[in-house]
Amino acid sequence: MSELAIEVLDVRPEPYAAVPTLIFRLALSEPSGDPIHAIALRAQIQIEPQRRRYSPDEQARLLELFGDQPQWGDTVRPFLWTHASALLPGFSGRREVDLPVTCTYDFEVAAAKYLHALDDGDVPLTLLFSGTVLARRDGIVVVQPVAWHVDAHYPMPAKVWRDLMDMYFPNSGWIRLRRETIDELTRFKAERAIPSWDDAFEMLLKEAGA
Repeated sequence: MSELAIEVLDVRPEPYAAVPTLIFRLALSEPSGDPIHAIALRAQIQIEPQRRRYSPDEQARLLELFGDQPQWGDTVRPFLWTHASALLPGFSGRREVDLPVTCTYDFEVAAAKYLHALDDGDVPLTLLFSGTVLARRDGIVVVQPVAWHVDAHYPMPAKVWRDLMDMYFPNSGWIRLRRETIDELTRFKAERAIPSWDDAFEMLLKEAGA
């Protein structure tokens, strides 16, 4: 049975992907000595918000996600960020590899709301691994699952995510709207000859007294 272990070494934005992508640098090790032929690796990445402190401004931005601060003892719980997968090459002993993780800036997604709310500090992550290992033992390729207990904790700097989004969406974000709402906003913008969407929303907020 392979004794695969995985550690997260670093994370960085990928500047040339089609969509916002973070590259997690992983260190794989197999101390039993059996050569690894290949690994089809999957990762479920969870955010563990209860493992860090929050400034008053961050608490205000997290109101929609976690409720009022007195409720946080019940509402601040680990939640899913995303899934990732990769086909990794073989190695013996130890090898470093990259795991690409695509990210969304859609504010309908809880993880995007959470990450956008952070000013600084770390994002406490847990990566839960699964998949298939092809190991070579006595000249025979043995197929076995990645053990259920293989995981890794990593404090990702919040700045890494902000840098990624600034790279792909400079000084902007995404809000998903119903088609009917978009049609009404388009009509409002055209009737008042408002030059940009930012100006249209600013005018609506002023009229609402916000």
